[in-house]
Amino acid sequence: MSFPLRVATLAAFAMTAIAAAMASDASFAGAAGASSDSIPAAIRTPQDAPLSNSSGDNTGKPGVTFAAPGEIVQPLASDAAPAPATAADAASAVSAPSSLAALVTEQGAPEELTEQMQCLAGAVYFESKGESLAGQLAVARVIINRVKSGRFADSLCGVVYQPGQFSFVRGRAMPAIATAGRAWREAVAISQIAIEDSWNSLAEGALFFHARRVSPGWGKAKVALIDNHVFYR
Repeated sequence: MSFPLRVATLAAFAMTAIAAAMASDASFAGAAGASSDSIPAAIRTPQDAPLSNSSGDNTGKPGVTFAAPGEIVQPLASDAAPAPATAADAASAVSAPSSLAALVTEQGAPEELTEQMQCLAGAVYFESKGESLAGQLAVARVIINRVKSGRFADSLCGVVYQPGQFSFVRGRAMPAIATAGRAWREAVAISQIAIEDSWNSLAEGALFFHARRVSPGWGKAKVALIDNHVFYR
């Protein structure tokens, strides 16, 4: 190849390389200078967001302030609603008697009275027949308290028949009782309640009582005055 032809060929190759390089630089500059607004929103990252305030001046401050995510508060155990009552608790609350009279009504007649129960109910019958249920219960509790105290006999019958304690006792016996009457049924029910201690007496802790019409001057601590009786410790 002659020298002039070789020079021309080299020059052509050089021009082609220069043109290709210029085209590549222009394409890169266009991509770099493109606005972030041209990036699809679906793939735009936070750094692509334009930094301009609401007035349009470029201060480098974000134009929108995003609030922190809402806080989720879990209730503490103490703030939670109380657990529902069990079926047994609910039944007990429903069946609880509202008064001593209601409790007496609920007492079923025992199939057979023990000797001790007969002694207690007999004392209630003769000492407080016709008085309020509270008065009858107080009399029953006095007899039971005496058995527990250790200062008297150690059985209900022993306390009832102890000499000189109850005026209705004649020797080692008590008068006949009209067991078909309401007064006897109440005396038996009150005796059951007193033994089971299922209702508080107005004269809790009393060991003695007497009729209001007398004043024995015992010098004991007075506990209560119910119906026709005064109760003492």
